Amino acid sequence: MTLPNSFAQIFGKTQLARKETLFGYLFIMPEILGFLVLVLGPLVSVFIFSTQNRSLLTQKVEFVGFANYERLFTQDPLFWQVLGNTLVFAAGLVPLNVILALALALIVSQRLRGIVIFRTLYFAPVVTSAVAWSIVWGFLLQGERGTINQLLTLAGIQGPNWLREPEWAMFWVIFTRTLKGVGINMIIFLAAIMDLPSELYDAACVDGANGWQRLRYITLPLLAPTTLLVTLLVMIGSLKVFDTIFLLTAGGPANATLVLVNYIYKVGFQFFESGYASALSVILFLITLILTLLQWGLRRRFIYNE
Repeated sequence: MTLPNSFAQIFGKTQLARKETLFGYLFIMPEILGFLVLVLGPLVSVFIFSTQNRSLLTQKVEFVGFANYERLFTQDPLFWQVLGNTLVFAAGLVPLNVILALALALIVSQRLRGIVIFRTLYFAPVVTSAVAWSIVWGFLLQGERGTINQLLTLAGIQGPNWLREPEWAMFWVIFTRTLKGVGINMIIFLAAIMDLPSELYDAACVDGANGWQRLRYITLPLLAPTTLLVTLLVMIGSLKVFDTIFLLTAGGPANATLVLVNYIYKVGFQFFESGYASALSVILFLITLILTLLQWGLRRRFIYNE
């Protein structure tokens, strides 16, 4: 029996669509498996571990429900200091990084002779090893033998041991981390600046707008989506900074620079309390999620008026 041409065409298209769908799923299968094994699986495991009393030394596992969270909020005074340090670190790193990256992008976007050299210099810390970067700054910020203090001595100024003074340690951790990562954000801003429509600037020049007015009324509003993106990336990144603090101060002095990521490491791999460390990790995840959703909501409300 021969099917009508219309049925044959429909059947053939269905077979082709199924084949294309199958190939599509095969192409994305590695990504799906990677997400399930490397992201979703560990995330679910952390939530489960946070309800247990687990010890890496004794391998003892005991279900305790929300006891770890009760200990975290009511019995661990260090947690609140660590949480405050984390917020201070983020509050210092985010605006400094974003403002400096935008300023550098505006500078290197100018068509000046030799500007490529400055672009390379500003981006060089990004490709430098974080360990090497932190070790070098550790030597620079030493007490009497530190390079910075030796230069201050030539000017008749006695500098402190920058990384051993609680009032200075957090500042230098924020400053060195800003210099380490500002280059990549500068590139993001630079790409956005180079893509801005030139006719708006031409019209503004015809109307007699000066440089500051063009920056305020054209450049900054048009860069608002990019600014929010960079802010979001730096905010999330600031909550995950480990190496710089670990190598420069190890959380000291007197826990003045101990942030949540370093506290999780200390609890999990020095005190071997993986259950309690998992509860701290859940708190870090929730903080990151809340800040991300908050900034995403601000993006839709104030930038796209949704």
